[in-house]
Amino acid sequence: MTEDLFESSVESLGPGAVWLRAFATPHEAALLAGVNEVTAQAPLRHMVTPGGFRMSVAMSNCGALGWVTDRTGYRYDTIDPDTGRPWPCMPEAFSQLATEAAAAAGFEGFVPDACLLNRYEAGTRLSLHQDRNERDMRWPIVSVSLGMPAVFLFGGAKRTDKARRVPLAHGDVVVWGGPARLHYHGVLPLKEEAHPFMGACRINLTFRKAG
Repeated sequence: MTEDLFESSVESLGPGAVWLRAFATPHEAALLAGVNEVTAQAPLRHMVTPGGFRMSVAMSNCGALGWVTDRTGYRYDTIDPDTGRPWPCMPEAFSQLATEAAAAAGFEGFVPDACLLNRYEAGTRLSLHQDRNERDMRWPIVSVSLGMPAVFLFGGAKRTDKARRVPLAHGDVVVWGGPARLHYHGVLPLKEEAHPFMGACRINLTFRKAG
């Protein structure tokens, strides 16, 4: 499939935040191959929060650093605690897409060193939170959606700020940084709606400059 088969558009979600519709769709095959490559080495798992809550979203990582949560807290680590090995290398298709999406949103020179893979199924959700474990907040977050549609919640600098509901489809990318870097965000519970390419799940790839 070639890029001209897909219609991409850009929509602002506020200062520093951009919704790139269908931006990743031309690369879906390479991205799914990367997902399979990563999860074969570092299987998806349900992590536990410091409070002992088992997360409904299954997770894994690739890149130099991986995001981890357990009873001791949230952090980035070079080692997968489940396998005792370094996280898998980030596939080139991943890093290239993240860099291009960031540039399209106005953040030139973004080179991610961490990618968190989240697998959602019908009923799973992600509560409002901030991404604040990264060392350098100058770089944006790049979030790629594959598979089932989802309603992305994009709020403000305070948890109580009203969150915009963004209906994300397969191939959509959201980038936020600058004044929006620490805005709260989350995902509403997914509805049962299988995707022809991905089946009954949604894969979210979240790229960060963590180290």
